[in-house]
Amino acid sequence: MYPTPQEKAVVEAAEKIMIDTMARYDPSHDKYHVQRVRKTALSLAKAQPSPPDLLTVELAALLHDVLDKKYVTPEQAADPYSFFLPFFEEMASLHGVDMVKDGRARTIAQIVDNVSWSTEKKLRVHGKWSQWHEKCVELHCVQDADRLDAIGAFGIMRCASYSTVVNHALHTPDDDPRHENTAIQHFHDKLLHICDRLKTEPGKKMGGKRHRVLLDFLAAVDDEYNAVIVRD
Repeated sequence: MYPTPQEKAVVEAAEKIMIDTMARYDPSHDKYHVQRVRKTALSLAKAQPSPPDLLTVELAALLHDVLDKKYVTPEQAADPYSFFLPFFEEMASLHGVDMVKDGRARTIAQIVDNVSWSTEKKLRVHGKWSQWHEKCVELHCVQDADRLDAIGAFGIMRCASYSTVVNHALHTPDDDPRHENTAIQHFHDKLLHICDRLKTEPGKKMGGKRHRVLLDFLAAVDDEYNAVIVRD
């Protein structure tokens, strides 16, 4: 039964790394975002016909934003396996869970390196989306969980939060020079496309509901921006 006491100790150690790191980031990428992703990723994993390795899913979910390219240098983000290797080695020494030896450490690092929307987009454009990307259920669970938190009610709040941090306008007229970098434009550039790119069946069901939240929100924005008067 997952987790064993040893696995629980590893998860707690990974969570401490995550909390210490995310404290430096903004509310769109804080520990609460990661905790939601962890919860959703595990729910998706447990709903699979053949459940994947839950420790791999949980650790990848917890660590997926530690090296987010929006917050660290390209050099820091270049090699997740080397970055996390001391952690995995310490877990083997302290708790007897040797994920380096059994290969899960490399899988977790590979998920961290491939979880993002922009990474997937670039890999597909350059023909580098591989069979591993297509078949790794642990990757799919973490990817879907992360993307689900980018849509729906939390996604709307996170988009507004990050826009504030980087000083992007929330909404502008179409001919405004800042229009392409507004929060609302981000919905059209990315968020509205997420539902169609979810990979797990339970994730797709959750995504459909959250996608409708986005559509309703955008309709409300248009009404308010255009000062629509509702007639009785």
